[in-house]
Parts: sequence; structure tokens; C-alpha cells
Amino acid sequence: MKMEKLDKMLSPIADTLSKNKVLSAIRDGFLITTPIVIIGSIFLLLANFPINGYTEFMSSIFGEGWSVYLERVTSIAFDCIALLASFSIGYCYAREKGLEDKISAAAVSLVSFLIVTPQVHPDYIAEGDKAFTGFSFTNFGTAGIFLSMIVAIISVSIFSFAMNKKWVIKLPEGVPPAVMDSFAALIPAAFSMIFFFIVNIVIAHTQFGYLHNLIYEVLQAPLVGLGKLALFEVVCQFLATLFWFFGINGPAVTNTIFAPIHKALTLENYEAAKAGLEMTNIFTQGFSDFFCNFGGGGSTLGLVIMMAFLAKSNRMKTLGRLSLPAGIFGINEPIIFGLPIVLNPIMVVPFILSPVVNTVISYIATVVGFIPVTSGVQLPWTMPIGFSGFLITGSFSAVILQIGLLALNMLIYYPFMKLLDKKYLEEETTKVNEVDELDDLSFDDLSFD
Repeated sequence: MKMEKLDKMLSPIADTLSKNKVLSAIRDGFLITTPIVIIGSIFLLLANFPINGYTEFMSSIFGEGWSVYLERVTSIAFDCIALLASFSIGYCYAREKGLEDKISAAAVSLVSFLIVTPQVHPDYIAEGDKAFTGFSFTNFGTAGIFLSMIVAIISVSIFSFAMNKKWVIKLPEGVPPAVMDSFAALIPAAFSMIFFFIVNIVIAHTQFGYLHNLIYEVLQAPLVGLGKLALFEVVCQFLATLFWFFGINGPAVTNTIFAPIHKALTLENYEAAKAGLEMTNIFTQGFSDFFCNFGGGGSTLGLVIMMAFLAKSNRMKTLGRLSLPAGIFGINEPIIFGLPIVLNPIMVVPFILSPVVNTVISYIATVVGFIPVTSGVQLPWTMPIGFSGFLITGSFSAVILQIGLLALNMLIYYPFMKLLDKKYLEEETTKVNEVDELDDLSFDDLSFD
């Protein structure tokens, strides 16, 4: 009964968050930027591969300064993340609003973001004692992430409102569709751009000077500060796993809130390393992906290994062996819905406990210096255990920690796995006996006299 009450309480919350158009657009918008960031991370790894003597070896082949060309790709991928997000989130929100011309809406979002972005920098003096003019990568990177989200949502909302009100220029039939669409977007685009033009003027007369400074100080800095608290990742993992237990895609719900903070913390580490400073943020995207869960939500890789090689029931043994290849790469839907773990009272404790234990131990291991702080490199979340730990930290200690946590997860799951295995084995034995009793039936003595 308690689980039913908890399900009734959590399901509406998850449903509201997952169906919220604004949150969905932000989540999907960041997903669009993910391939670019991952490719940038690969170039970052190639330029700074964590092996002693690697830099000298590459210099002997390609000459001094060989990494500059690689770092250019990395810089564009990381330092323009807010710029990319303003376009991608605008596109996704236009899709959520049901607009036909999503590209125009995304372009308006990008232009609106540029309108409120500083173009004059008095602190930097160029030739002739004149202040540097132009866009700064600083405002296109970490510092502009939250502003890009806000500008995208507001600009597309204005664009959509004007479109729905039919405040458009209509051209006669026979005009090429591309021309017709561009003129149809003219007035809605003007409304959005004028709005941010006015906002930029208003903010210029305040102590902040620019909207970037206002949003960063009032919103982004406090939220990023929240991400540095010791309980931040524990709460994130607990909620994601709890939603999974009730059959709701946990990360799809929690990432709408936690993903922007994870991304900001990750990019801060990248910028610190780039400047030669110490990286201090522990709860990055890499930490969340590669030290809290192994094999997917609930850290079920250890469970899958035991099912494949220790289970006695055919059901668990077969499911474990079929799910193991996917589990190695972090995909565990076959286990969550096939075992099942969803609403299974036997598995609720280890399923929720394992990621929390992993998070706490990994946090302590980072604080005491057993493993380094995860770098600004962003790897695909499907990267297998062992490889991910080394690449995200550059230390073999991280590999040892991952293997140790996997073994600990197996210990946590073991008694519950055995209990469920015994239950399934009894069910299989009962079915076999029922079949045998039917086989013993005979109709030889049946008479109709």
C-alpha cells in the first residue's frame, strides 16, 4: 500500500516535468549540442592524453605547437556552448510550441542572444588605447549558458505569439515557399528582436551593465553553487533511481533540472584547466555518468553479471546473459522491465541504495585525493567501466575505484538476487511438475457405458 501511495504521489510530478514544454526544450536542446561537445572532448583528449611522455612523443613527430590545431576545435566546441544552446533550445521550443517554421524561430533566438551579449570590453585595451570591441568567448561559454536558455524561451514565445495572432506578411500565391516563409517570419522576428533591444538598453542603465552579468550573478552563480554542495549528487541519483523504480525514465525527469548545472560545472573545470588553474568541481557530468552508476540506472551491471553466471533459474540466467553486452555499455532497460525491477519490492533496496553508495564513496575518494577531480572532457555515457574512469581523470586509481564499486554493488545486490532467483526457480519447478502430472494422465480406463 505504501508503494502504491508513493507511486500516486511521484507519477504526477514526473508526468508534469517530462511534459513541461520549457523543460523538455531545454533538455532536448542540450542533447543537440552533445555530439559537438563529445567530438571537442576527443580533440581535447588527443591534445592532452593522460600518459607520461605522450606530449614529447607527439612533438617529436609533428613538431612544437602541434596541439594548437587540436585545441582550436576544442575551443569552438566548449567556448561556444551557450551560442549553440541558444539556437538548439530555440529550435526545440519552437517544435514544442507546434511552429512550422522552427528554423526561423531558432535563428531569432540566436540573434536575440547576440543582441544582449556585450560587444565592448573596457577592461581590455587594444591598440591606440581603445577598448576591445567584438564578442568574447567568455560570454559564449559557461557564463552564458543560463542566459541562452532564458533568451531562447522568451524569444520563441514572442515569435510564436505573433505567429498565432497571424501578424505576418502574406504574399500572393505563386511566390516560392522559401520567400513566403521568410516574409511570414519578418514581423514575429521583429517583435522578439525589439524586445531584447529594449531590455539591453534598460539593463545598460543598471549596476549590472549587461544582461549576462545580471543572470550570472542572480541565477547561474547560486545554482552552480548549489551543485558544489556535498548532497547535490546524492539527491540527483536518489531521485533518478526512485523514478526508474516506478517505471519512469529517471534521467529524463531529473536532467531537466540537474543537467544544466552539471554542464556548467564541467565547463568550469575545462576553463580552469585551460587557464592552468586547479579544477575544483567534483560533481561534473563525467562524475555523474561514470562513478555513480555502472550499467545504467540503479548501477545494475553487477546484478547482470551475477544473473549471467550465478543464477540457477533459467529466467534470470538467460536474461542476464542476453542483457550483459548492453549492460557493459550502460543500457539496462531489459533488466528494469524484464526482470523486472519496476515495482519489485525485493529489488527496491539495492536498486536505490547502490547509486547512492557509489556517489558517497566516489565523493570521499575525490576529496581525500585517491582519484583526481574529473576533467572538462565529456565522454559518451555508454563508455564502458575502466576505460571511462581512466579517460575522465587520467588516473589508474579511478579504474581501481570503479572496479571496487562494482564489486561492492554485487555484494549489495547478492542477497536480494538470490532471494528472487529462488522464487523464480520454485515457479519453474512448479510448472515442470504440473506438466509431468498432465503427462501421467491416461484415458485407457475411460468408459461411456
